[in-house]
Amino acid sequence: MIAHARLLHDYEAGIGVPGSPIDPAPDPGSNLAATLPVWDLAAGSVAALTAAANRHRQANRLAPVPHRIDPMRINAAFRSDQLLRVDGRQVPMFGDLSGFFPTFDGWVRTHANYPHHRVRLLAALGLPPEAPLDLAVAMLAMTRAADIEENAAAVGAVAVRVRTEDEWAVEPQAQAAAAGPLVAIEPRADRAAPRYRSDPTPFQPLRGVRVLDLTRVIAGPVATRSLALLGAEVLRIDPPQLPEIPWQFLDTGQGKRSTLLDLRAEWAVFDELLSTADVLVTGYRPGALEQAGLNTQVRPGLVHARISAWGESGPWGERRGFDSIVQAATGIAITEGAPSVPGALPAQALDHASGYLLAAGIIDALVARVFDGIGRDVRVSLARTASWLLTAPDRTPSHPNPALPSPAAAVYRDNTITAAPALAEYPDYLWAAPEYGGDEAAWPVYSR
Repeated sequence: MIAHARLLHDYEAGIGVPGSPIDPAPDPGSNLAATLPVWDLAAGSVAALTAAANRHRQANRLAPVPHRIDPMRINAAFRSDQLLRVDGRQVPMFGDLSGFFPTFDGWVRTHANYPHHRVRLLAALGLPPEAPLDLAVAMLAMTRAADIEENAAAVGAVAVRVRTEDEWAVEPQAQAAAAGPLVAIEPRADRAAPRYRSDPTPFQPLRGVRVLDLTRVIAGPVATRSLALLGAEVLRIDPPQLPEIPWQFLDTGQGKRSTLLDLRAEWAVFDELLSTADVLVTGYRPGALEQAGLNTQVRPGLVHARISAWGESGPWGERRGFDSIVQAATGIAITEGAPSVPGALPAQALDHASGYLLAAGIIDALVARVFDGIGRDVRVSLARTASWLLTAPDRTPSHPNPALPSPAAAVYRDNTITAAPALAEYPDYLWAAPEYGGDEAAWPVYSR
């Protein structure tokens, strides 16, 4: 049995879990070149996943897989948005009201890719939903950055004041976000005998594991996509009233099934799914599902994994956030740019790394359950990952522009080009992203 303290030590000590050799390359991080050590974060998070996968194989008496760290594949996976093509064209990644905007006394970063977030941002500015872009930009320019941040939080919009590292460090939320391990794994009181529905194999060690995926955007879907790659049966559930952005689903939906379910009206259906699930992965703000009626006791022994922007404590614990927003608030944007013109990491690295770390934590919780049957909570936050990156050594202020990811690390399917899996031993996912919402809200009688 793997001791809980050892698991946390592995995730905390330098991120990179030993035992995954790196393929030789002139500059393994050239695609992720930045002031901060983004390559170390990327390679370390993938190494954590492969090490956890081998611990799961060992617990189930399977031969280990000699995983290797392939820079080309990892770089491409972390910058998958740069490779993604639909009908030969690159997909616009951000909406017109998403990005950096100058304010009366500084900068803000906003995120309004989803229509409902755009409406809320306009409301935070005192504008109607049909307000034109130029009027919104003018209102941003005439308002103090801190006021925009607070008004946005009050109405559920997503906008933060761009801070320096020193400004972030004195925020109460910064101190809360930096506390604890990168991956928190905590046992609960419930217990049940583990059950497998099919025999795992070395390359499909999670066969027979059922995963309910209630996440969207990047971090959570990357975690569940990784579980699917390793053989888990993943059913993604989305609310019919809030459709996912199509390109995001194409990029992170591979190997899963997809269904639409209104949890507000169909809790009985969800409870039935949950009653035989092994893992529940959620990306809602902390406590939101519990307030709506979620009862993890429906499935004793369940692994409940949660991804959040800011963590589950501190004054921002219930605020919404995304990778770009966390970069801006924590000082990363100014570190990668300048106070006069903020910049960004060469990838949504907080999202991707947090996704692989969450998948590793889930697998280790499943390993522990093999021996004791105890249910566990697994928690990861983008702000905690950002804290690791900001305190890591070996900064490179003078660096070249990041190179584009290699097309050799892409997968070509019909009219779509996506990045191949970050795990070099897998040439592709089991299948492409399915039709969005095209599956039944039920576990299949047999695996595909």
